[in-house]
Amino acid sequence: MLIGVKSAQFLLSHLEFAMLTIKESLEKVITEALIEVCGIKDAKGQVIYASRPEFGDYQANGVMAVARQLRQNPRDLAAQVVDKLAGNTLVTRAEVAGPGFINIFLNTEMLAGRANACLADHTALIIPSSHPQTIVVDYSSPNLAKEMHVGHLRGTIIGDSIVRILEALGHCVIRQNHVGDWGTQFGMLIAHMNSLSNDEKALSSNLADLEGFYRAAKQRFDAEPEFADLARSYVVKLQQGDADCLAAWQRFIDESLRHCEEVYALLSIGLKRSDLRAESFYNKELPNIVKALSEKGLLSESEGAQCVFLDEFKGKDGNPLPVIIQKRDGGYLYASTDLAAIRYRSDNLGADRVLYVVDARQSLHFQQVFAVARAADFVRQSCKLEHIAYGTMMGEDGKPFKTRSGDTVKLRELLDEAVARARDLVAEKNPDLSDTEKALIASTVGIASVKYSDLSKNRTSDYVFDWSSMLSFEGNTAPYLLYAYARIQSVLRRLEEESVTPGEHVYLVQPEERALAVKILQFAELVQQLGDDCFPNQLCLYLYELSGLFMKFYESCPILKSDSETRKSRLALANLTAITLKKGLNLLGIEPLQRM
Repeated sequence: MLIGVKSAQFLLSHLEFAMLTIKESLEKVITEALIEVCGIKDAKGQVIYASRPEFGDYQANGVMAVARQLRQNPRDLAAQVVDKLAGNTLVTRAEVAGPGFINIFLNTEMLAGRANACLADHTALIIPSSHPQTIVVDYSSPNLAKEMHVGHLRGTIIGDSIVRILEALGHCVIRQNHVGDWGTQFGMLIAHMNSLSNDEKALSSNLADLEGFYRAAKQRFDAEPEFADLARSYVVKLQQGDADCLAAWQRFIDESLRHCEEVYALLSIGLKRSDLRAESFYNKELPNIVKALSEKGLLSESEGAQCVFLDEFKGKDGNPLPVIIQKRDGGYLYASTDLAAIRYRSDNLGADRVLYVVDARQSLHFQQVFAVARAADFVRQSCKLEHIAYGTMMGEDGKPFKTRSGDTVKLRELLDEAVARARDLVAEKNPDLSDTEKALIASTVGIASVKYSDLSKNRTSDYVFDWSSMLSFEGNTAPYLLYAYARIQSVLRRLEEESVTPGEHVYLVQPEERALAVKILQFAELVQQLGDDCFPNQLCLYLYELSGLFMKFYESCPILKSDSETRKSRLALANLTAITLKKGLNLLGIEPLQRM
């Protein structure tokens, strides 16, 4: 039994503990003790991590708010709560500090018991949500008129990490890749494609470079009036379902998706064709959206366009800002398609929560679309709509990252360069590796470095892209973490050759052993938090701190020179660290290496 249970009503059963993180267990214990002392049913323990080791492992701050409400001395009230904790085997010591904080020192035997449970069942490192939901995640969403560029990197990898985290928590996650595959630009592309269709070889060659193909079509559209008129006529035919236009459009879409899938494979992104819900998917539903808005009395005509005006959105002049649903010429905009998508996700997919992993510059758009969807009853009241905003990748000049000539950087080319730079680094650090080993390590390190460098930044902030820092083996970087994991594997392999295997139990004797175990067991708490707020950079920081604590443990607690039982215990703790590192990296979409 991991945790002894006392008779006092604020203690939890063993079964309840098995379903709760340490922090949740403490929160419940402290809250129930506080309620028993003060008699206020909505009192909260407010348990947080202690800021310094001398303040314990956790700290409870809820007493002060209750004391103010009751007009009592908070330290006296905190002392009564501490008395209620006597005999609780979660806590070895609790003390009143400052104006009424409670410093909590965890029971080391309880920590060892939980660590041993995780060793016996690695899945126990993550505790599933007690309320699993159906969660739709809209991410990546490239424009299929062009190849994926660096602007698509953040939305793709942040979205993929969020999906992995939510799935690990036991939620039913539905990926949605809302690609741009409709609109006037495709008439232009079809016209250019048809002009080359008599020469199949030339057409295939041109389509291989989608960016060049788009640029050539755009130049013709701008310079040749007859071509522009033809392109516009193809837009109308496409919208009317003309078979020839649809066939040409489908060929271009298939080629574009092939380019996307190559990038997804390099980045280990889990999106599949079955996850596609492109703009064209909602095209037939758009007239129904207009009709429904009209019937709700939400539509107004403004300069020939059909718009929705909501009082909560006003411009600098104080006038309401329009949400344009249908243009004067009858065409639809992004808002129309997004409203159709919201209704589909709420009604057809049964979403409890819909996450839009989209550039922060689209914040106003989503605020307006969400508000219109609520006003029109396109979404169930119980369904949450959230914009998971992210900032921009910047160059050293502080402007959005581009090539020296000012062109947009293709994402595939950026990833290829990352692998090439990593290969040079690997060859320099370990020239004795075979070419096959160098290629494998370079591919993993290069791609992981690009992903981790991005994911380790607060997603709402812009950040400067820097090759030297992302490929560094020092600091909070992918190479550092990959090396930390490989180093643990090296220790385990070396002792395995001596027929020494990790034990099934850890004994937390030294402070460094205990600190490492506490950090490992906080992994479940972090993953739960990530499922709520969707900030992967917190996971990166956790993994970096975990690696640092392991290095302190490794330096302070000899493994090879220890007696048999201590060696097995420390090997078990090292093994559990590696397992946690791997799980964490996997949640970021990174597969660690056994050797580096």
